Amino acid sequence: MADEPKSLAEVRARIDALDTELIRLLAARQSLVRSAAAFKTDEQAVRAPGRVEQVIASVRERAAAAGLAPEVAEPVWRAMIGAFIDLEMSEHARLGSDQRR
Repeated sequence: MADEPKSLAEVRARIDALDTELIRLLAARQSLVRSAAAFKTDEQAVRAPGRVEQVIASVRERAAAAGLAPEVAEPVWRAMIGAFIDLEMSEHARLGSDQRR
């Protein structure tokens, strides 16, 4: 990381900058989640518990390698995945109702 912050204000400014980047990345992820809904045939395919556990295992490994505590990464990813599953369920339902018209 860059040199150590010199004040709390600088720490907060850096966190705000990272949050902006995270939002951009999450928006890109959301776009892909919406696209994925079109390829899935039912609610089980959307929820995909096996895939969730595969992602979590990978995230824990990559977090540890990057210096992020896996104990932090896992609940963050589980919350994010849960929110995206809810979004994808809505998208899947919308697509299904569009196809029934």
